[in-house]
Amino acid sequence: MSSHDRYENPLNTRYASAEMSALWSAQRKHSTWRRMWVALAEAEAELGLPVTQAQIDELRAHVDDINFDAAATYEKQLRHDVMAHVYAYGDQCPAARPIIHLGATSQFVNCNTELMLLRESLQLVARRLAAAIDALGTFAEQYRALPTLGFTHLQPAQPTTVGKRAALWCYDLALDLAEVEHRLDTLRARSTKGTTGTQASFLALFDGDHGKVRQLEELVATKMGFDATYAVTGQTYPRKIDAQVLDVLSGVAASAHKAGSDIRILAHRKELEEPFEKDQIGSSAMAYKRNPMRSERMCGLARFVMSLQTAPPVTLATQWMERTLDDSANRRLVLPQAFLGVDAVLLIYRNIAEGLVVYPEVIAKNLREELPFMASENILMAAAAAGGDRQDLHERIRQHSQAAAAEVKQHGRANDLMQRLAADEAFAGADLDAAINPAGLVGRAPEQVDEFLAEVVGPIRERYAEQITAAGDLRV
Repeated sequence: MSSHDRYENPLNTRYASAEMSALWSAQRKHSTWRRMWVALAEAEAELGLPVTQAQIDELRAHVDDINFDAAATYEKQLRHDVMAHVYAYGDQCPAARPIIHLGATSQFVNCNTELMLLRESLQLVARRLAAAIDALGTFAEQYRALPTLGFTHLQPAQPTTVGKRAALWCYDLALDLAEVEHRLDTLRARSTKGTTGTQASFLALFDGDHGKVRQLEELVATKMGFDATYAVTGQTYPRKIDAQVLDVLSGVAASAHKAGSDIRILAHRKELEEPFEKDQIGSSAMAYKRNPMRSERMCGLARFVMSLQTAPPVTLATQWMERTLDDSANRRLVLPQAFLGVDAVLLIYRNIAEGLVVYPEVIAKNLREELPFMASENILMAAAAAGGDRQDLHERIRQHSQAAAAEVKQHGRANDLMQRLAADEAFAGADLDAAINPAGLVGRAPEQVDEFLAEVVGPIRERYAEQITAAGDLRV
């Protein structure tokens, strides 16, 4: 059956990286299952169970050459995916067959494999975040002092700078990175907790020796690369972990969506533009168009990831007693797709941040049109300092502002507030030009950018210096 004759997930075929896709592949999953069986056999041998080195060597020799066809045949017969792979592995390792999965439950391989995949995926997300932070930091530094109109309620507000706005986007990602790092720091192994989390089968294997059961748990966790295990579990690792991880991924998506929305609005105002390639087509009908398609794609994928956040807490809430199996099918969909989605979002985000185009003249023009209103407080202070009556000046500015606004809104004319004030004798002694100088209206925005780069971005760049590799081309 051709790939064109069946649905294929576009996260794999269009958006996410090959690296993230490989992490959640069948090959990686089942190779890791086999590594878990090797780790279990090694630890059991080290603690005195009758497992030979020859058996361990045989298992290790077939970790990656998985006989998927045989496993599929067994699963059709057994209706149990883990046992199907136990049988298939046993076919390749006849000497080790009797000790494969010794004392373990299905969730020994499932849960521990998923925890390792979560760890590797979060590490990749952390690198992607660091790369996007680095790119936004460079952009913020370049435009740290370029005045631009600020917006609150999507209405013109006190000026800020282009760099300061980018620093806001960047800080959201820095906060997300801190959450990702926290989840990595607190991730644990399930290790050898047993069928319902009581370790009864392992206690039987070791003839009631509780100390050896604890040693086994620690040994296997160490072989997995973890220095700790979850204190108690049922049949699975706590599904609370999935909910916490999805909260983090949804947070990353929300940060990207906010920035993507801002960029789309600024593109509409012709102040900012995302990268646009020489032969790129914006519309099949309107040849002149330069649509913000990367930001739109980023927002669309981010929205998908945010929608996945609802599933893990519901799964957690419905895990009756020690575990129910209704988590399985849901998690097979949610966990990989959430990571693939965030991976794609951050690849796009970095690409946008590295190629943002700024149009200073348009920004200045748009700022000039609103600047008299934005500078009214400065004008008031300047005129009062020149000897005017503050209350009288305030009333005059209010009347002139409303008249100027009416000209703009009702007649489509330019903002003539400054001409009105210049013609008013009450403002004759004030330096009106100095009062509306944009550079004097942005407060500490440039300095805030400098401080942010030094105190927040700088340490992230240091921590991830060797992991922020060159960006590749977007797949679409």
